[in-house]
Amino acid sequence: MALYELKEVQQIKNLEFMAKQVVEGFIVGLHKSPFHGFSVEFAEHRLYNPGESTKNIDWKVFARTDKLFTKRYDEETNLRCHVIIDTSSSMYYPSKKDVINKLNFSVLSAAGLIELFRKQRDAAGLALFSDKVDLITKAKSNIVHINGLYHEMEKLLANEKLNKTTHAASCLHAIADQIHKRSLVIVFSDMMQQENSEDIFAALQHLKHNKHEVILFHVVDRAHEINFDFDNRPYLFVDMENGAEVKLHANEVKAKYATHMQAYENALKLKCAQYKIDFVAADINKPFNQVLTPYLLKRTKMI
Repeated sequence: MALYELKEVQQIKNLEFMAKQVVEGFIVGLHKSPFHGFSVEFAEHRLYNPGESTKNIDWKVFARTDKLFTKRYDEETNLRCHVIIDTSSSMYYPSKKDVINKLNFSVLSAAGLIELFRKQRDAAGLALFSDKVDLITKAKSNIVHINGLYHEMEKLLANEKLNKTTHAASCLHAIADQIHKRSLVIVFSDMMQQENSEDIFAALQHLKHNKHEVILFHVVDRAHEINFDFDNRPYLFVDMENGAEVKLHANEVKAKYATHMQAYENALKLKCAQYKIDFVAADINKPFNQVLTPYLLKRTKMI
């Protein structure tokens, strides 16, 4: 699964189409991997029995095999999945026009997950937050609802939020209060905020109430945001959330910065482990299977 270039993201208005492309590539990869026995389809085929209704005949399979097969649907799993996306201004990094940014990556990953939910008849809900909760939906599996989720995420790709700060702790608490039935909760965030780290950790713990299972995708441009791999020259760095500027030579702060960011990421990992939250470092420069595979592994433990 190759990553989409940002220009492709902007040109394709149908996020559902893009999600299908991501998932189809992922499924092909599964069949070539140790997960080859791992079914990601909610339906399997069996030979058609004369006298049965013809509405579930798979005519594409018939065209290939010259035999009549019907789709056999499993019972509803009733697994509820809630996707939470941080939409604050820092998620629009990198701001270059020719590369994918953290929000693009998160939206495309979320769309791919929703396509997998649909294939397995799992209910999907969506929450968006920045300095406040901008959207929260119930988890449903009907096609009208799913199309509505794609539409909300398409709007994120079209409209950049400028100088939007992150109040992750208060927003995650508010969202957790709205998820009542046991669910799989999936969070996409760079976890970069001005709030106290302990407040963030408390909010993550709150997401575990009602026996929810939680996956935190820590979305970063690892080369630049964690390792600080910039050319050895002066830069003007601008805070995307408050507009603050600082001029400095990259090599002057690289070691100290990288040490600080690695310590923060390690603290996140430790807290997530303590709360039994799955922590996944998601690098925007790597393929989407780093998101889709952890979901499938978690799902098998829940059903």
